[in-house]
Amino acid sequence: MSYFRITLHRSAIGLPKRTRGVLAALGLHRRGQLVFHPVSAQFAGMIMKVKELVRVDEVDRPLTRREVYVERRPEPGFWVESARGAFQQGQEGGQQVGGGEEGEVRL
Repeated sequence: MSYFRITLHRSAIGLPKRTRGVLAALGLHRRGQLVFHPVSAQFAGMIMKVKELVRVDEVDRPLTRREVYVERRPEPGFWVESARGAFQQGQEGGQQVGGGEEGEVRL
């Protein structure tokens, strides 16, 4: 059985009461909130009513709270971004380590 993974991406502030009601029926109250519903015509219709406000993916099973937490967690470490302009190309800057983009140093 497939499930819709629905995330509230945009706020419903200032929208009609009917639209806010559809979001409430889906179980979405806060921006960034994530819910899972089985794939059915009923939920597909509700999603189409608020398609500009939500992000939808189809997954094979609903994730647990722990799995969602681990998925959202950033990679360990941090990125140091340096401003590299045309005037700095000849100078020696920080070296690039790993698969980062130009001007980024992975520590």
